[in-house]
Amino acid sequence: MFTWRNPSPRSLGVLVRVKRGAAARRGVHPEEGHPHVAEVRALELERVVPLGQRFVSDHLHGCQYAPVLSETVDLLRCPVCDDGLELGEGALRCAAGHSFDVARQGYVNLVPSRADSADMVEAREAFLGAGHYRMLTVAVADEAAGVDAAGAAIDLGAGTGHHLAGVLDALPERIGLAIDASPAALRRAARAHPRASAVGADAWKPLPLRDGVAAVVLSVFAPRNAEEMARVLAPGGAMIAVTPTTRHLYELVGPLGLLSVPDDKEDRLDAQLEGHLRLLSRRSIEFSMFLTREEAAQLVRMGPTAWHLDEQTIAAGLAALPDPLTVTASVTLSRYTLG
Repeated sequence: MFTWRNPSPRSLGVLVRVKRGAAARRGVHPEEGHPHVAEVRALELERVVPLGQRFVSDHLHGCQYAPVLSETVDLLRCPVCDDGLELGEGALRCAAGHSFDVARQGYVNLVPSRADSADMVEAREAFLGAGHYRMLTVAVADEAAGVDAAGAAIDLGAGTGHHLAGVLDALPERIGLAIDASPAALRRAARAHPRASAVGADAWKPLPLRDGVAAVVLSVFAPRNAEEMARVLAPGGAMIAVTPTTRHLYELVGPLGLLSVPDDKEDRLDAQLEGHLRLLSRRSIEFSMFLTREEAAQLVRMGPTAWHLDEQTIAAGLAALPDPLTVTASVTLSRYTLG
């Protein structure tokens, strides 16, 4: 049986696996449809990590994946006391006794913050899986390949782990860690690559990572906590940021009311990181995507605009556009180092 020890009286509605026959408040997880979960009380951060040293069968997707937590646990620290963590039977534990259980899908989720919904993650998985952002993923991997520092590749706000997987394909000597606050995203990220683990954490708060463990930190359309990025980055390492330009998805911005990008986006990024990270290089990447209306809808649903638009508004806006249609992807790829 998996156990959670936490004296906090505040219930966050976290779902974890329990032994068959366990009493009280057993329910069906809305995404997984199995009855062996229960509501527990939890603290602050949620840790999401694949199981170590065994194959796990995914009952939803009918696949098996080889988790690598045993190789990445040394990167982590306890989010409660900052001590190191060790992998035990079905859980991560620190010397102080804080315990973080591993779910049957290979993760533990303890992040009580706003995160991408299951629908947003499903749209992102479908859109990225179709290869529309392949040129961007390749550019990020090429940039990461030029880093000589020792350490892991860590993707903050990793989502499904798609871009991290592309980086690890190009860097066979690296292990990877996907960090996100969304349980739905982390279920996918835990299976994204044979050399990647997934950890649930809030990117705006202190990260459950030890100092200097990252050769590469990725931030692809994701939050950037400059102080924490600098703390976990190894000497000689690089933080690689991908940010949209004013031309990004401009064919959809007006008709659908997408969030616009400010003209001074790059200046704001540099100012945000100043004092912690120093700009080394910057380049623009722009390409055209030829999308059906459904693919364009996936693109809208997977981003921050999904929090502001309902399905009827998206459908009405897309109905007025050609099918298929051309949409511009335009981003800035920036590389930073310590200092």
